[in-house]
Amino acid sequence: MFRNKMPRYEILSEDAMATLDKGWRRLITEIGVEFMDDRALDLFRKNGQKVEDNKVFLDPDFVLEQVAKAPREFDIQARNPENNVHIGGDAMAFSAVYGPPFVREGEVRRDATFDDFQRFAKLAQSFPVLDSAGGVVCEPNDTPLDSRHLDMIRALQTLTDKIYMGNVVSGVNAADTIAMSSILFGSREAIEETPATISLINCNSPLRWDDRMLEAQFEYSAANQAVVLTPFILMGAMSPVTIPAALVQQITEALSGIALSQLIRPGSPTVFGSFLSNIDMQSGSPTFGTPESGIGLLCTGQIARHFGLPFRTGGGLTSSQVPDAQAGYEALMTMMPTFLAGANWVMHSAGWLEGGLVAGFEKFIVDIELLQMLQHEFTPMEIDEASMAFDAHEEVGHGGHFLGAMHTMERFRTCFYRPLLSSSENYERWNRNGGLDTAARATKIYQDKLEAYEPPPLDDAIAAELDEYVTRRRAELGD
Repeated sequence: MFRNKMPRYEILSEDAMATLDKGWRRLITEIGVEFMDDRALDLFRKNGQKVEDNKVFLDPDFVLEQVAKAPREFDIQARNPENNVHIGGDAMAFSAVYGPPFVREGEVRRDATFDDFQRFAKLAQSFPVLDSAGGVVCEPNDTPLDSRHLDMIRALQTLTDKIYMGNVVSGVNAADTIAMSSILFGSREAIEETPATISLINCNSPLRWDDRMLEAQFEYSAANQAVVLTPFILMGAMSPVTIPAALVQQITEALSGIALSQLIRPGSPTVFGSFLSNIDMQSGSPTFGTPESGIGLLCTGQIARHFGLPFRTGGGLTSSQVPDAQAGYEALMTMMPTFLAGANWVMHSAGWLEGGLVAGFEKFIVDIELLQMLQHEFTPMEIDEASMAFDAHEEVGHGGHFLGAMHTMERFRTCFYRPLLSSSENYERWNRNGGLDTAARATKIYQDKLEAYEPPPLDDAIAAELDEYVTRRRAELGD
């Protein structure tokens, strides 16, 4: 996995951090946070917090006391140990798109299917730059709603040998994820010792944690599985329009959720989540890849480090409907500050289109190219005597060229980044080869990757036990 050893880009002054600190303390104390689950309310009440109906007015010092119990860094195990992931520090882990109900394949936009889900999982397995296929890579609308989570988890477990995200639609779905992970890794004890899943728990911003997400959080935190507590903020709709107000709300929501996880199981792994962008104030539509979201992203990294927490933010986000120039520059507008901030867990790293409504096969390849280039760019240079190439100057002399120099011949295969997708052909050669644009070249790449895909090996007995579990649970759920 990638280690980002570059300096972090921090834009908040000490005075700004102090002002934000006062802001979240006031918001969490005077306005409070709603928790739509009686177990959560009971835990807060038993620990001396003020509870009125579903609203909890939290003591900031109590919250920080709980947050301090969360690990600063932790590991997530994959069934292939070479794909284990470290969360925190200088580690950056990248996961594919999450949640779209639609897919785009070439010119066609349609409902996502389970076949699409499987193909995206295969693509994620095929590119080392991705550490995970994710969770709900797309919503397979051709499978039964009550049991499709079983098919998705099994696909992630069998078509890839990387880490995967747990299902969070309900506590039942989370419990199934934990049970299936226990089968894959040998026992419940094995996954409690080292987490095997990481799951997204979204806040219903502003300032409400809903019952379904809390049900899943209780299951995962009790089992010592990692949870990403994420405020879902589109400035102007789910928060005030100013970035500082959105940051204060984000801190309040994230820390309150992390505190709950520590009350459920002290020391359970948590991630300070952020999904922060804004709406178009003319149309009300969500917008992505905006300057405001980039600024918020950079601030989030600094804030998470202030609290000693690993953090999630960023991705290849765009509002574009197709994998065009807008999709590329908006994705880079989000992914570049993701690297500058040093995000530890990066969702939506490949495939996001149309504000997250669509998972795009061509966009998946565009994002892979972006990821590979950025990882290359954020790898520190080695400066030593050999890299100075004095011998090459001696060989070439004045007014010559270095194409055939020994220094070049020894390094030409690895000296520069070699693009996966980009074309540098001259016009005549590009035209002879079909005149393919970026999207058309991406189509060929993903199709070739799927053609060459081979499933990672899995013990037959484990595969059979997973199949048996899915069959039994599907019947129990009535599908």
